[in-house]
Amino acid sequence: MSDPSASDRSVFDQAVALEHAGGDWYHGHTHEAWANMVGPFGGSTAATMLNAILQHPKRHGDPLALTLNYAGPVADGRFDIEARPVRTNRSNQHWVLEMRQGDEVVTTATALTGLRRETWSETEAAPPEVPAPEELPRASEDRGVRWISNYDMRFVTGGWDDVAEEGSESSTTTMWIRDAQERPLDHLALTALGDSFFPRSFLRLGRPVPAGTVTLSVYYLATADELAAHGTDFVLGSVHSHRFHGNYHDESARLWSRDGTLLAVSNQLMYFKS
Repeated sequence: MSDPSASDRSVFDQAVALEHAGGDWYHGHTHEAWANMVGPFGGSTAATMLNAILQHPKRHGDPLALTLNYAGPVADGRFDIEARPVRTNRSNQHWVLEMRQGDEVVTTATALTGLRRETWSETEAAPPEVPAPEELPRASEDRGVRWISNYDMRFVTGGWDDVAEEGSESSTTTMWIRDAQERPLDHLALTALGDSFFPRSFLRLGRPVPAGTVTLSVYYLATADELAAHGTDFVLGSVHSHRFHGNYHDESARLWSRDGTLLAVSNQLMYFKS
C-alpha cells in the first residue's frame, strides 16, 4: 500500500497516522482539526489506537473488538503507543495497548483480531425506517468543537436542534453520517463513527453539560469485504441510553449501511455533571 504525503491524505488519515518506532512502539501527533472540548475527539483517539494494531507486523486477522479506557486527557502534541499481541491462537489474537505522553498513561485499550470463516448467518436487529440522507438537510457545524466539521451529519430524530430548554423524554438520536472529505469506509473510520454522537445527557437535560467518555467499546460485525463494498456512502447510526445515575450514563449505538447491513455496535460509559 502506498504511503501518500500528509498533504495528500484526508484530515482523518492525518490524525490517525503513526510512525513505527521499532518493536511494539509507534509515535503519533494530535491533529488540530479533531479538537474536542478537552483534547482530541475520542473517536479519533480510538481509531489511532486501532491503527497501531493494523500496522503491526505480527497482526493476525481483522479487528473484531476494541475497548478503550480514557485514563486522562490527551494533550496537544506527540504521543507514543505500545501495542502488544499478548496471545495468538489459530483463529484470534489478543492485544493490550497503552498511549503515553511523557511518563503518563493517557489511554489504555484491549483488542481482539481474528480470522472470519463462512458459517451460518442471521441478523435479529433491524434498522429503523428513515428517510434517505439526500432527503435531509446537513446539520450545522456550529457546536463549539472543531471535530464536528469533519463529518456530514443528517439528523432524523434527536438532533442538535432538539437540545431545548425543556429537555427530551427520549435519549435516542438517529442520523446519517459520513466523512465530509469522502473516503472509503474501513475499520478506522468505523471506529470513530462509533463515538460520533453527542452526549445523551445533553438531549435529556435540554442543555450542554460537562461530559466525557470514560470507556468505549466497539464490536465490528461487518467483514472487510462488506466494508469495501460500502464505499463512501452514508452510515445510519442510532444511539440511546438506558440509565442516568450518579454522574454516569451509558450509551448504546448501532451502525448500519444503507442496504440494512449491521456494520458495528458500540457501547460506552460517560461521566456527566448537571
